[in-house]
Amino acid sequence: MTELRNVEADLARFRLRVLIAGLAVVFAFGLVAARMVYLQVVRHDDLLAQAESNRTAVLPVVPNRGQILDRYGRVLATNYSAYTLEITPSKVSDLDATIEALGELVDIQPRDKRRFRKLMEESRSFDSLPIRTRLSDEEVARFTVQRYRFPGVDVRARLFRQYPHGEVASHVVGYIGRINQREKAAMEDWPEEDIANYRGTDYIGKLGAEQSYERELHGLTGFDRVETSAGGRAVRSLANTPATPGNTVVLSIDVQLQKLVEDMFGQRRGALVAIDPRNGEVLAFVSKPTFDPNLFVEGIDVENWKALNESVDKPLLNRALRGTYPPGSTYKPFMALAALETGTRSASTAINDPGFWMFGNHRFRSHGDNSLGAVDLHRSIVKSSNTYYYSLANEMGVDAMHDFMEPLGFGQITGIDLKGEVRGVLPNQAWKRRTYKRPEQQKWYAGETISLGIGQGYNTFTMLQVAHAMATLANGGVKYRPHLTLATEDVVTRERTPTVPNEPVSLGYKPEHVQAVLRAMQAVTTEGTSARVFAGAGYASGGKTGTAQAVTIGQKDRYDARKLEEHQRDHSLYVAFAPINAPQVALAVVVENAGFGSAHAAPIARRVFDYLLLDQYPNPQDLAAVQKGLAASPIGTPLKASTMPWPPVAEATPVQE
Repeated sequence: MTELRNVEADLARFRLRVLIAGLAVVFAFGLVAARMVYLQVVRHDDLLAQAESNRTAVLPVVPNRGQILDRYGRVLATNYSAYTLEITPSKVSDLDATIEALGELVDIQPRDKRRFRKLMEESRSFDSLPIRTRLSDEEVARFTVQRYRFPGVDVRARLFRQYPHGEVASHVVGYIGRINQREKAAMEDWPEEDIANYRGTDYIGKLGAEQSYERELHGLTGFDRVETSAGGRAVRSLANTPATPGNTVVLSIDVQLQKLVEDMFGQRRGALVAIDPRNGEVLAFVSKPTFDPNLFVEGIDVENWKALNESVDKPLLNRALRGTYPPGSTYKPFMALAALETGTRSASTAINDPGFWMFGNHRFRSHGDNSLGAVDLHRSIVKSSNTYYYSLANEMGVDAMHDFMEPLGFGQITGIDLKGEVRGVLPNQAWKRRTYKRPEQQKWYAGETISLGIGQGYNTFTMLQVAHAMATLANGGVKYRPHLTLATEDVVTRERTPTVPNEPVSLGYKPEHVQAVLRAMQAVTTEGTSARVFAGAGYASGGKTGTAQAVTIGQKDRYDARKLEEHQRDHSLYVAFAPINAPQVALAVVVENAGFGSAHAAPIARRVFDYLLLDQYPNPQDLAAVQKGLAASPIGTPLKASTMPWPPVAEATPVQE
């Protein structure tokens, strides 16, 4: 009986265990079923997308960068396609050994290795970086056969920027370069759609129009969804959204005129800005010396960067936009207008010019200490009397001078469509209090006003500002904001959107006052300091020479260029407009450390007018004469722009990927 009860107890325990085990199995299968429902139903879309992403990849398609043209459609910046050999450092176990092995298949120079190392410092390890650009077809074929040996290395087709005219107009056109860490950090603050549009983009505009019109030139990034192999290589394209090329930017400059001016400067340093006073279009925007923007396309090498960055001539400095100079005697026409408009003097008011002007015990000298006798407003401009303007500045005072010159744009940002413009200095008493720290420095002394009248002292302006003021004066006191862009053109539709100039602003000058100054400036070219340069011109123009001190000369010392270092000699300046009755161009030019304005700056202005008004281009002998600074040289040979000798230019056809 006892044994029977034990058997039943054992059976009961067994049944319980079986039941528990069965429930555990059912529960386990239930968990599996629930997990399957969760994965296949609840998370179906998410997991499908992840699986698809393991099989496919979405690659950005970088758009063709827009072209930059001059006003007549000549190509200033375009693109070409070439193969590059690229390495992704994070996918390479032994980078040095890989580069050495690649060197057996493809020519890799030390400069290529240095550039690659520099790019590595500026980029992330998973970025694809070029070790060689512009591979030949033979080099591409050799590497392709051996590609299995080099994980993390590939050949890619890339677009490269090209500047067909090299150094010509380089400060205006600018250049592109690889996006650095500082620029990447700045991009993080962009709107999300702009950030997305720059995915896959390695280069960005760094200077000139390339920088200022970056968004127009960049275009819209496309996307390509491709099927990938287990090794991560693209197998086939599944879908794509094509990239939209960047717009074409049409500049207002004439590249032939630009080259003409740059050639006339020769090895001299300086700047020239020529503006159409009727609308503010910039016809020439020259800074010398220039540089070759093509050097920056693939990443400039150490030697060239050192040569540019450490040169005493500072070729990377845009002198027209950022160089500031005392205007010298080119300031006198504006001072004359100020005298008339403020009622300080009339056109007939005459003073005696003995060749100097005394203020207290200080003797302010005229150039050459020559006595001019009785001088009225007209003669003060024609003969460039310092004494007249010393006394005028003293009568007006610094604040009145400042308030008159400010609307003309002196010492102000003009608002031109190039980044990096500097303000210069148009002084007044408030400026000095802001600028200096010590009380004795902040005080304005009456003697400091005197030199301002002849464009010296604290006055420092850009040639852009001086040309802008000259254009306003030539236009009867009506000013336009200067601009370098004529239009943008949609590369797909070819629809052109003209740049609408800002509304003209009238400064309210009396016409008789403006005409009195302009007539005197015309006389400068017929009987004054630039008469020899403009002899025989087929048009009537107005101008004013200027010579600005680079260093101060003592009261008892005489200026002698032969005793000064080259960089200490006076600057040569000229402002001008033409033709007289209906001005089409106004300009300002400075030739650094070149001496008298009539000897170096005025001949350049003459050739600009000959080109624009008479369609004349100087012959080689004439160019050489201007470069040497001869005031009178042969008149240019008539030569239509269409027949002008010109280096071949790349076709203006967008590059297709």
